[in-house]
Amino acid sequence: MMMDEYKRLIQRCACLSIKPTNEVLTISIARQRMVYWRDGQVAGTFAISTGRRPPSCLVDSLGTPTGLHAVADRIGEGEPMGTVFRGRVSLGCVYSEMSAEKQVTNLITTRIMRLRGLDEGHNAGPGCDTYDRLIYFHGTNHEEMIGQPNSAGCIELTNEEVLELFEVVPEGSLVLIEE
Repeated sequence: MMMDEYKRLIQRCACLSIKPTNEVLTISIARQRMVYWRDGQVAGTFAISTGRRPPSCLVDSLGTPTGLHAVADRIGEGEPMGTVFRGRVSLGCVYSEMSAEKQVTNLITTRIMRLRGLDEGHNAGPGCDTYDRLIYFHGTNHEEMIGQPNSAGCIELTNEEVLELFEVVPEGSLVLIEE
């Protein structure tokens, strides 16, 4: 089944005339699972959390966008694990140092890998642009929720796993998100 996901990524690349990258990620929203591929081979699998709302590419939907994407920006290199980001800028503290009130919210932690949609009219362009919607891979202070929908459209991982992913997935790597 995982190989089918990789094949669909390759097919989508062909449809959009995009050359596949060496490192790619395939995401199943239904299974709350991500597969990391290196040179066409499974190099890792991760439990994730996607949007609490149904998958959607529309602005303000709070759903995880589907389709082919690329890692556009990598933010947070060198920051301590658990660092909290707001507006893609480190607040200079880790989530355990935040007030109890702030810790109740779902914080963006450790690293950010911002996505850019590559399918014009689906996840790129006016009204549906993944990049403009600020959709990321990132860590969370609510790791106990990983494996079930819990985000506002982003793809959340444990802090350790987003750090691991950040170290091996370069900017420009392709990401296929499927329902």
